[in-house]
Amino acid sequence: MRTAAAPVRTLDAHSVAELRQAAQELLAEFGTSAASATLLERVAQTADAFSDTLRHHCRPVDTADGLYVLAGLDVDGHNLGPTPTSWADAGDRGALHDITLLLLATVMGNPIAWEGQQDGRYVHNIVPSPGHEDEQTGASSTVLLSPHTEDAFHPGRAHLLMLSCMRNRDNIATTAASIRQVRLDEADIALLTRPLLPILPDDAYTEAQGFDGGSPPLVPTLFHAQDGLTLRFDPAYTPLADASPAHRAAYRRLEDELARVSRAVSLNPGEVLVVDNDMVVHGRVPFRARYDGTDRWLKRASVGVPGRRSRPLAEADEHGYGQAAVEAYDRSRAGSGAYGQSRAATEASGAPDAPDAHAS
Repeated sequence: MRTAAAPVRTLDAHSVAELRQAAQELLAEFGTSAASATLLERVAQTADAFSDTLRHHCRPVDTADGLYVLAGLDVDGHNLGPTPTSWADAGDRGALHDITLLLLATVMGNPIAWEGQQDGRYVHNIVPSPGHEDEQTGASSTVLLSPHTEDAFHPGRAHLLMLSCMRNRDNIATTAASIRQVRLDEADIALLTRPLLPILPDDAYTEAQGFDGGSPPLVPTLFHAQDGLTLRFDPAYTPLADASPAHRAAYRRLEDELARVSRAVSLNPGEVLVVDNDMVVHGRVPFRARYDGTDRWLKRASVGVPGRRSRPLAEADEHGYGQAAVEAYDRSRAGSGAYGQSRAATEASGAPDAPDAHAS
């Protein structure tokens, strides 16, 4: 694993002040970061008025790294309170930062929530939780969190993933590896672009109500997008034992290449790692949680990018295992007040790259 620094974009003082004032006003008005339709509408109106300088800081990922660190935000660790031992115990702790992330996500695209995860919130709390140490979820600690595409099982997954640091006393690193930096031969690429295996939902999702248990869709691991390869990758939830020996060998070579180009990014409070979820897989190094209020604490936001053509058209036909990705805004109906639209409705239209028709 490389220790090369990630690209950094440092917010200027004016942009930080813009964000802080906007978040404070919204929190004072609504008293919570739990997104209602009215709060989302106000967030969108506020974000639309941000300066060009702030928007430039939030421009798309523009290097083969597929990521950058947005630095310069304020986190008041003293008034934040102890790190919760479960996302469910976090409540509105860090609510001002939640709204700040929601504003940034709205500048970048469409914030995404999941009906079956963390009570449908648009900003998640990622903390180590007792009893979950060995799982392949954000609540784990003692195991390596395997490199993966965020929500790889679902066609409505994010294009951008934002990981914002609230506390990281032990300098625990997030790992990241870009498909644009690996070396694979054409035979492996040809095999991995064929839809031969499913990706199953991870343990962070509740069982979908009313899902009839339809057959898991077979999906490609790699895809040729207009600007290069993208990937959909989650080995912990991919039944590789069902693949042919040749497919397993190609998949393992991809894993090895991603490990070779992987970098470790240790965030400080106030820094936000922005990852292109179509180009980059991310994970986390193992650590020993103390559960004493000082453990690592991240906030996570998922973002869809309107109009992006980075995924196969066939994804629009997937059932998503009954899970619903809910976008904060339907930008195809600008000015209509259409907030909180399910991505499934967009996907059903069959438009090119339907998951992107709203906003990694």
